Amino acid sequence: MAFNKRIKIKTILDQHPIGSEITLMGWVRTKRSNKNVSFIALNDGSIITNYQVVADPNLIAEDILKKCTTGACLKITGTVVESQGAGQASELHAKSIEVLGEADPEKYPLQPKKHSLEFLREIAHLRMRTNTFGAVFRVRHALAFAVHQYFNDKGFFYIHTPIITASDAEGAGETFKVTTLDIANPPRTEEGSVDFKQDFFEREANLTVSGQLEGELAALALSEIYTFGPTFRAENSNTTRHLAEFWMIEPEMAFYDAEDNADLAEDFLKYLINYALKNCKEDLQFLENRLLDEEKSKPADQRSEMGLMDKLKFVAENEFVRITYTEAIEILKRSKPNQKKKFQFLIEAWGADLQSEHERFLVEKHFKKPVILTDYPKEIKSFYMRQNEDGKTVAAMDILFPGIGEIVGGSQREERMDLLVSRMEELGIPTDEMWWFLDTRRFGSTPHSGFGLGFERMVQFVTGMGNIRDVIAFPRTPGNAEF
Repeated sequence: MAFNKRIKIKTILDQHPIGSEITLMGWVRTKRSNKNVSFIALNDGSIITNYQVVADPNLIAEDILKKCTTGACLKITGTVVESQGAGQASELHAKSIEVLGEADPEKYPLQPKKHSLEFLREIAHLRMRTNTFGAVFRVRHALAFAVHQYFNDKGFFYIHTPIITASDAEGAGETFKVTTLDIANPPRTEEGSVDFKQDFFEREANLTVSGQLEGELAALALSEIYTFGPTFRAENSNTTRHLAEFWMIEPEMAFYDAEDNADLAEDFLKYLINYALKNCKEDLQFLENRLLDEEKSKPADQRSEMGLMDKLKFVAENEFVRITYTEAIEILKRSKPNQKKKFQFLIEAWGADLQSEHERFLVEKHFKKPVILTDYPKEIKSFYMRQNEDGKTVAAMDILFPGIGEIVGGSQREERMDLLVSRMEELGIPTDEMWWFLDTRRFGSTPHSGFGLGFERMVQFVTGMGNIRDVIAFPRTPGNAEF
């Protein structure tokens, strides 16, 4: 059985090899039959479009055709001919059909009807066979490829930072522990605490929340690097924006200041969107139509002003607005939602930690453009961010997108040894355990910057999916590690 000689449906639709004998393999989406002919809609995942196969009962045995039910996997050999019906230019007239895998029509959960996203999350092992999730994961692939192409073309080096670490880059403490100790009966010290000296790494270890700190080490040798890998946050958040396991893209650049950092991030985001618009037209069009159907059930005042494709083009073609945190606070304090107490978290004074509702107001209502917010109060940002001359703020940068809120977070890093150490001491971060990080400030320090892009949030924005659990194949959330 020469599987490698099959032709993908995408190739047929690109080339329409009329008169050629070919072999297709894929899954049945629908089948309709009468006594003279059967029409099988086949999909192999290479493209959103199904391909029509015409099967003559005089050529294909009845017992085979009976097994060609929705969900069954088939190998079909036949001749490509011009289609007599509307919808596609060609179709396959089957000469032989082999059932590679049957699907009991009474038990197969993906029937040819509309299923809710909630139901599909319960069968995540099968949901990629639907049009919606096939489209989402082809777009996800395209965006992942574009990430590597963008940085490669700019001369960045791809660094694999560790998944198991002994540091908490964000300092939030919401980490998953990694251990080989007997959890039911761990060894104890004389003081009664767990004796991690007997653990595999001879110290406490956890899954990484960020590759940034190790990325900085690489940037201070190779100048420009990026990481793209899984990160983990043990935050008990059951929201449409949070996952316990997600992928982060984190470039780190020596000789970049805060403005260079913002320039790169804006250019990078626009590149990804343009790549998707150019290479994922059919899938994005399907996802846009899906959103339009969803919008019809919403009240008029809650409907989006732009379709998915227009929204993507708008972001890709417009300059991002750049304002300081201080300017943003003044806008929010004077805003109608704040004055009429419509915000869940009211903005009363400088120093407030902005919430998603504030970020989205700035983007969607006030500026109606993506926003780059800079110069946050140092008290609400991480220890490694460069302190500004005012002593109150740091050279931080967040990029806010419509429908998402924060999509990128970054900063110029604190390269001055004395200021970094004093800030770590203020926050109770043990400098002796971070000796390796501080060494980069002791030996050949230089201004440098970086940012992190949550990959799933980017996929969510580009696909228009409302829940982040629907843009990663097997979401990890509180109480959910089924598949």
